[in-house]
Amino acid sequence: MIQTRDVALPQGITLHCRTSGVAGRPTLLFLHGFPEGAFIWDELLLHFSRPENGGYRCVAPYLRGFGRSSSPAEVEAYRAKHLVQDLAALIAAEAPGGVLECLVAHDWGGAVAWNLANQQPQLMRRLAIINSPHPGAFVRELSHSAAQQAASQYMHFLCRPDAEALLAEDDFRRLFAFFDDPQGRPPAWLTGPVRAQYRALWLQGLTGACNYYRASPIRPPRDGDPGAQAITLPESMLRVAVPTLVLWALDDPALLPGLLDGLQAWIPQLQVQKIEQASHWVVHEHPERVAMELRRFLQSN
Repeated sequence: MIQTRDVALPQGITLHCRTSGVAGRPTLLFLHGFPEGAFIWDELLLHFSRPENGGYRCVAPYLRGFGRSSSPAEVEAYRAKHLVQDLAALIAAEAPGGVLECLVAHDWGGAVAWNLANQQPQLMRRLAIINSPHPGAFVRELSHSAAQQAASQYMHFLCRPDAEALLAEDDFRRLFAFFDDPQGRPPAWLTGPVRAQYRALWLQGLTGACNYYRASPIRPPRDGDPGAQAITLPESMLRVAVPTLVLWALDDPALLPGLLDGLQAWIPQLQVQKIEQASHWVVHEHPERVAMELRRFLQSN
């Protein structure tokens, strides 16, 4: 059964969480991305809380700025240091001994997870990333790959001051189009009930979600804006010491496979699993495959 609870953090932020499983059990923390919400993980929360699948305590927060979680107004409140602070406080509140069995993250959730794993690896035993670029690889590809630069131009749209209004027009037409297949058709997983979940989420406000893009300096270059080309990340900010699984859907139009190149240099204990015929929305498309790969990872030495 999925339950919900609000977790008040010491820094004044409250995260609205979806949970399954018994408190006090080894904990899996699931982080969503844009323009999603914690509900994308429901099947996995139920799966991994069952005794035959580990009997984990599963927690999926709405990140700051999304849904019923706190949404500070200022853009600066969405810088990485604040998002990492949220996660560290949530882990302290939810995980036995303040250590996760695994942090599982997609898209923007992955961006925060990479930072947390680099800065505070003692908070997790494992890290699982789903279609979310490692910051070193993202800066490299946005600086030097014309294909990745083109694929990421949408980030500039989401930084516009009128982005929220444009996204909300015509019953969120532009947002729902993010999910379309290459032929412009809605995917099979976007059923009426799922569409209603997204609509209810977006009706709660889009400013916080867009502020992730406004606050981040990692974006493709364009006229007058060097974007990622102006960024040099020290090696100390790129290393991840914990065992890490990267699940990568190969048909992601926004995040290209070149982002997988060179990861081993930063992540010594790395496993990469590529998923063919799957897009950025692989958690919706193939939850059973994601669950299988996560279970295998959790059981590995």
